[in-house]
Amino acid sequence: MGTVRRDEVHQHLAERRRRLNESRALSPLKAVLLRFKEIDGANQGVLISVQLFTVVIPLMILGFSYFKGFAENVNPGSVWIRELGLTGATSDTVRGAFGDTAALRSLWSVLGVAAFLVWGIPMSIMVASMFAKAWQREQFGTGQKLARGALWFLLYVTMLVLRERIAYGAEYTGASQLLMFVIALVPVWMFWSLTPLVLVRDGGHGVKYLALAGLAGVLIDGIAIPIAGRIIFPGVIDAWTNFGPIGVAMAIMTWCGVLGTGWVITACVGAVLWERTAPTDTVLEAQTAETADA
Repeated sequence: MGTVRRDEVHQHLAERRRRLNESRALSPLKAVLLRFKEIDGANQGVLISVQLFTVVIPLMILGFSYFKGFAENVNPGSVWIRELGLTGATSDTVRGAFGDTAALRSLWSVLGVAAFLVWGIPMSIMVASMFAKAWQREQFGTGQKLARGALWFLLYVTMLVLRERIAYGAEYTGASQLLMFVIALVPVWMFWSLTPLVLVRDGGHGVKYLALAGLAGVLIDGIAIPIAGRIIFPGVIDAWTNFGPIGVAMAIMTWCGVLGTGWVITACVGAVLWERTAPTDTVLEAQTAETADA
């Protein structure tokens, strides 16, 4: 039985090596597109976007109501307005759709917030599963998926708060505004560099090569998506505002779809870049560790 098991491990290792060499032979763009297709990235993005809309947005609204000194001057509507560059009547409609977050403190108890966190369990598990597929690693058990996914989401919210504080904590103009935007990308880079360590089995293998995964997050989540949002979504939201708050909700749901797909693309780009820069033996050890230990 031991000989049979060793043969299986060797076959699995050879298959992984073959797939790695084939991926490295492709152009980076083709490799990312192939990885996205292999993990059914389009459906993954849709599923994550639904969780974003039904769980994360309510949590943001509730969360702002509990942060004194932050929620008193800013609500999630203000964040969306700044992120998407909204002005005029459109910005007023979006701000009104989110209401007064401070008033929620009298309506929602800690138990209410806890209920939303429980509803966020499926999203935590979903994000952890998606990253495992993108990085071609064995899945964690349900308990670890939940714990790691919850930690990842906490880090994500922390990153958003830091980016918001740095970029919009004061009135900046000209070169100072550009400089603060660049500095605000540092938490984004740190977050996406740490993400594989949190969500991926044996994510510590080749840790010094994870900086490129973080750079992928900066380019996609920190630059491309916000710029696309400022170009495309003001017109989209303006068209939907004729329907009032429901129209705003539909526009935000569309934005959640973009953001969820962006997370999937970030996972695929980060994985492909790591596999191309880390030594071959390091990649194979990480991708076959669970099989070798079995």
